[in-house]
Amino acid sequence: MSEENPKKIFPKFNFTQGEVLLLNKPYQWTSFDVVGKLRNSFKPLKLKVGHAGTLDPLATGLLIICTGKLTKQIDTFQAEEKEYTGTFTMGATTPSYDLETEIDQTFDISNITDELILANCKHFIGDLDQYPPAHSAIKVDGERLYLKARRGEEVTLKTRKVSISEFEITRIELPEVDFRVVCSKGTYIRSLAKDFGEKLGNGAHLSKLRRTRSGNFKVEDAFEIMELVNHVREIKVQDNFE
Repeated sequence: MSEENPKKIFPKFNFTQGEVLLLNKPYQWTSFDVVGKLRNSFKPLKLKVGHAGTLDPLATGLLIICTGKLTKQIDTFQAEEKEYTGTFTMGATTPSYDLETEIDQTFDISNITDELILANCKHFIGDLDQYPPAHSAIKVDGERLYLKARRGEEVTLKTRKVSISEFEITRIELPEVDFRVVCSKGTYIRSLAKDFGEKLGNGAHLSKLRRTRSGNFKVEDAFEIMELVNHVREIKVQDNFE
């Protein structure tokens, strides 16, 4: 193994007593896909595994996984402040507010300047009333909203209180606008994209999203899912599994 590509060093895990595992969720994987893949790697041991905060399939980045007795602390981890980076695409909207659905309306962006974009951020700092996307995992009458949306059912959405403490633009190359945002639990960055475009008298959707931090946990400390799964399989073979 070369120094440029050193062997990954794993800590001594005790999965039954409980571990907090940081994973870098891949693009197009659901949060449940990650949990399922890891849970299957533990078989035949029947181990509790859960995630602390859903990431949309088209998002990447930090996903906190708890095992064993530490699954009882999932709600605590979910409640922590989050940081995201990503890209808004100006001049077009979609029903899901991201790339899950096709563009349904386009707008002329020739009058949008860098100054207008930068000034627009101040409207989204602080406590906000935010509508969740119709294509979201929130339950209404016991069913996920996205299931109703996919059937074409109309649902009356209610606003939710969210808080954004930091919101900055890091790159403007229209139609793309890159951002970094620090926000409370329950904030929908897809809804932020939609609202950002509307505040400019235009339209926008979320075209890229990455969770970079949750509380004190950072994505740069995360494992890749398959590197962790392969490690679990390896220690099982070595009869060193707890």
